[in-house]
Amino acid sequence: MIDSTPLPLAGPEGRLRADAVRNRALLLDAAARIAADRGAAAITMESVAAEAGVGKGTVSRRFGDRNGLLRALLDHAEIQFQQTFLSGPPPLGPGADAASRLRAFGPALLRHEHAHLDLYLAAEPPPERRYAVPADQLRHRHVAMLLHEVAPGADADLLAHTLLSSVQVVLADHLVRTHGMTLERIEAGWHDLVDRLLD
Repeated sequence: MIDSTPLPLAGPEGRLRADAVRNRALLLDAAARIAADRGAAAITMESVAAEAGVGKGTVSRRFGDRNGLLRALLDHAEIQFQQTFLSGPPPLGPGADAASRLRAFGPALLRHEHAHLDLYLAAEPPPERRYAVPADQLRHRHVAMLLHEVAPGADADLLAHTLLSSVQVVLADHLVRTHGMTLERIEAGWHDLVDRLLD
């Protein structure tokens, strides 16, 4: 049974007051400058506060902790990615059959996270928070929905976790850096898993 409860897309939480929107944009601009100049590892609550000319408490109130700040910085890219599979052109978006969309999803996710690798690696939450991230929940729900359509008798919820783990950003980075694998090889692995599942 696939859970049909709506999940939020990435983006700012709730409706913010105008001054809160300005402060959020100011802080994210500061974080983006630091990431561009020194890399995501240099982004801390203190460095962003100093870059933005505000107190550390302002950053903490807006984002909670460093992970929340990094996730907020990734929101724009994540929203663009979500639009590709929720409403973009086929085969990734609607208009293609579920098997074609499933084949397209893993490589698209792999390429998206590789393009923003520094930030995604820095924003990786600890295990107890990993599966509470709305963007990850939406990805899982999407893949489980496609699996439910193409393999009605399968445990779509569990299989979605299994498939997504094969293109998870930390694993993919490890395979590329340590084992010399190409993104094309990892994409082929996704297609092989999907094809074997659909046989």
